[in-house]
Amino acid sequence: MRNLLALLLCASASAQAGEIVFYRCTDASGALTVQNMPCPKGTQLQSRKVMQAVDTPPPMPAPAPPAALPTLMAAPVQAPPVAAPTPAKVPAAPIAPPVPLPDLFQCRTREGESYFSESSEPPSRCVAMQVTGLDGNPTTGAGEACEVVRDTCTAVDPAQLCATWQQRVDEAESQWRFATPSQAQALQKNYQRLQSLLDGSDCRTQKP
Repeated sequence: MRNLLALLLCASASAQAGEIVFYRCTDASGALTVQNMPCPKGTQLQSRKVMQAVDTPPPMPAPAPPAALPTLMAAPVQAPPVAAPTPAKVPAAPIAPPVPLPDLFQCRTREGESYFSESSEPPSRCVAMQVTGLDGNPTTGAGEACEVVRDTCTAVDPAQLCATWQQRVDEAESQWRFATPSQAQALQKNYQRLQSLLDGSDCRTQKP
């Protein structure tokens, strides 16, 4: 059978249009062979078969290339969000340390009026005097005269200094708000100066 298959393969490889004769032979030992040539000497022909040759089969078509897999669109890679730049910290303006308030004095006039002053010796005042004639008649007096007087002042107790300054600021504000238009501007500036001194003092840090 192996010889028969080999013969068939050879016949297929070299097949052309026409007939092919196959000889079936046995030797003295009874072995069977199939060939496309007459039985050799010493063998016995068992059968002879004529077959129609076939054309060489057309070559097998090349296998189709594998279908291309659909290209997967990769999702766009989003860049990580860029953090907004941290604004530079502007150093805070230094806070001026509180300062002690100036000393305060309570002064009293000769007429009994009281007021506060930052000086222990306020300017002197000239109080007008009545002028009389040589005969003692005030209506016949000629000229003018005044008496120079000074107010007496006493330093405010340091323990009461903050409260006294607040009282002075309140009085200055009242004088400004109820002043005549001609005096309002000067009194307002005085009030603002006193208030600024009080705000920048160490009185604001003291417990009431």
